[in-house]
Amino acid sequence: MHDFSPLTIRNRELIPIVQGGMGVGISASSLSSAVARENGVGTIASVDLRHLHEDLLAQSKENPSQEKYDALNRIALDREIKTALAQSEGRGMIAVNVMKAVKDHPALVRQACESGAHAIVMGAGLPLDLPEMTEEHPDVALLPILSESRGIGIVLKRWMKKNRLPDAIVIEHPAHAAGHLGAATVDGVNDERFDFKRVLDETFELFKKLDLEREKIPLILAGGMANFQKISTALKDWGASAVQVGTAFAVTREGDAHINFKQTLAGAEGEQIVEFMSVAGLPARGVRTKFLESYLKRESILQANAKADPRRCTQGINCLSVCGLRDGLEKVGQFCIDLKLAAAFRGETDKGLFFRGKDPLPFGNAMRSVQETIEYLLTGKTASAR
Repeated sequence: MHDFSPLTIRNRELIPIVQGGMGVGISASSLSSAVARENGVGTIASVDLRHLHEDLLAQSKENPSQEKYDALNRIALDREIKTALAQSEGRGMIAVNVMKAVKDHPALVRQACESGAHAIVMGAGLPLDLPEMTEEHPDVALLPILSESRGIGIVLKRWMKKNRLPDAIVIEHPAHAAGHLGAATVDGVNDERFDFKRVLDETFELFKKLDLEREKIPLILAGGMANFQKISTALKDWGASAVQVGTAFAVTREGDAHINFKQTLAGAEGEQIVEFMSVAGLPARGVRTKFLESYLKRESILQANAKADPRRCTQGINCLSVCGLRDGLEKVGQFCIDLKLAAAFRGETDKGLFFRGKDPLPFGNAMRSVQETIEYLLTGKTASAR
């Protein structure tokens, strides 16, 4: 039991908790369905899900090609969505997170819709054309991820010309979130324009100017929100409708990644968490593992020797629209992100890139269930581990 108002999306009354999408393979059918069974929004990250399916990995090694990788990933996405829908027992919502920065994002959106996902969540770039991508599936809810009111205004005005509005908007704070961050530079993640209260107030004013007050578009805060007191302030005092939580769900028992992955995230804090420029041209936040420590020491040398060469794509899958390594962008990351995230999924702490939020986790380095995590987020209660 809790005393927060429900999150309402497409006439579904849900708990005000959204589980963030985490790839490669961190939030798939197991985690998303567990959150949905608690009547929350469970989210499958669509990036390179073939790593969860041994038969698809085996096929990807046979005559590898861009087209084959993309097709196998869509098969994996279809499997994960259908499994999550079956395991959620008709409760909550199953959403699919699709990164705008991924080359195959239109096909992944289409596959998610065809496979029965209830919602599409899109960030890592302005999702201006998401309504067109989903126009054959009008019942699928659309949730853009943005970080400040200017971006929200751009998306709203563009979508309104297409007679479509977001079913909810995720507002992600770059100073607290994990993974790719909605700022131009590492130093820029702390800009005051991203402050939650400011963005909420500016967005409510924007709703007035655009005559959207009666539409009641839910605003969902993401980044550093795995804390009952913060959630209470956001929902009761600031006017937010829900919060999105990632890392705290990644380390639950139902999380889809290897146990070493969960222990690495749960055990990191303070200076072990570091910001850096990712290959996608965005700042990112992760755990200072052996790989990341070594990379950061060599970063300036690698960037100075950056050169555009498709052969530098070590996986050969050209997963990103913009890639610092492949495209020779000297001011951004110089490593294969798919290779490093896949190693993290497998729990390889010496090779993997482990994205993590900046803030403390509800249970420290202890591992709990999704149900226990949600109970804490909504009530502040931390019962003894079950």
